[in-house]
Amino acid sequence: MSQASRSNRRSFLKQAALGAFAAPVFIRDLRAASPNDVVRHASFGASGMAGADLSEIASHPKAKLIAVADVDLGRAEQLKKKFPDIRVYQDWRQLLDKEHANLDSVNVSTPDHMHASLAMASMQRGLNVYGQKPLTHDVYDSRRLAEVAAEKKLVTQMGIQIHSHPAYRSAVQLIQGGAIGKVQSVHSWSSKKWGDETARPDRTDPVPANFDWDQWLGVCEARPFIGNGYYHPGNWRKRLDFGTGTFGDMGCHIFDPVFKALELTAPLTLKSTGPAPTAHNWANNALAHLTFPQTNQTIGPVIPITWYDGDQRPAPEIISKHLKNRPLPDQGSLFIGEKGAMLLPHVDMPVLLPEDQFKDYPRPKLTDINHWHQFVDAVQGKGTTSTHFGYSGPLTESVLLGGVATFFPNETLEWNAAKLQFTNKPEAARLIRRPTRKGWEVAGLS
Repeated sequence: MSQASRSNRRSFLKQAALGAFAAPVFIRDLRAASPNDVVRHASFGASGMAGADLSEIASHPKAKLIAVADVDLGRAEQLKKKFPDIRVYQDWRQLLDKEHANLDSVNVSTPDHMHASLAMASMQRGLNVYGQKPLTHDVYDSRRLAEVAAEKKLVTQMGIQIHSHPAYRSAVQLIQGGAIGKVQSVHSWSSKKWGDETARPDRTDPVPANFDWDQWLGVCEARPFIGNGYYHPGNWRKRLDFGTGTFGDMGCHIFDPVFKALELTAPLTLKSTGPAPTAHNWANNALAHLTFPQTNQTIGPVIPITWYDGDQRPAPEIISKHLKNRPLPDQGSLFIGEKGAMLLPHVDMPVLLPEDQFKDYPRPKLTDINHWHQFVDAVQGKGTTSTHFGYSGPLTESVLLGGVATFFPNETLEWNAAKLQFTNKPEAARLIRRPTRKGWEVAGLS
């Protein structure tokens, strides 16, 4: 990553910390006025990404944080130093039962496995939802959240805040404006390694004080607690039951401008040529090949898109042909078109290639949009959200399907989006919709 890219990314993340296809197409009115002058808000999660989300939302002049739920009460109590009037819950179900009539919106900023239940339970109570990426852990749940959000005409937004950054919006405008002509293929990658090749430790550790392990497990089957950060607070991303690996974690960000610029819908086929997950953990170094139907922005009959993570990268001949001596950023996408190529580093401005050919090509002049404030504004009936669940649901489905493909290395899986089925691999159905632990069912998902 270039020094400019690192600086741009650090600046943006620091600001964040501070503060037509076979499947259904979700079209709806995204306006939903709050009955109050102030948007009354609650957070599921008290620190980490939840801290960034709730701080940004609460920084809106018309938003007020009312309550927070976190299974780790130590984290929640720390939040009271900044918001002394908030009410703290350890059980998210109690928060919804007691507070839903006092709320207009929530943010869901927890480990991935609980996203669907928290969002659906909130929407069933008429609450508008800001949901962290990936929208859900499983494909079926992403479809259901999008459907229910549309049915209830709720304001929703997925936490892919870089969607609102000038870099990604510029990339979309350049592609859709025909800068590099019709797109022939796309390569996207991330250097992150949210996988683990080692076996799960065979031990039971003491559960920390003020931490509710059963609540943390939520919809997943019971198992012993393992300490030293194996699950909580961050390494759950590596675990099959709780996280979605590097593709699920970063794919919703990095695939977003690809999905938006090319007007993609749902993949037709998927094939993994990287390592398979272990019994409990995602693998590192995923390499997934997806094909999508032709769109107005692509050359047909399909558009191939390849995902690489960990140490995987596009072939040297692809890099040398299009980037010449320019270094490859550690995360980003390369769009290859009829008239040239576009390099889009993660959280940095797009570069048209070859540079001498495009030196005089006009660039969009865009200002930043606060992704969180856009959500609050929409709850008040002022404007709409850009990553509502009707958009981010299908995006998440595509990313999660890439993860499913890694369970079947070197096999081409044929996807029927309308039926949520792999037509040639029925045994993959277990990875589209998993069972929910008894007693943790939520209406609308069960």
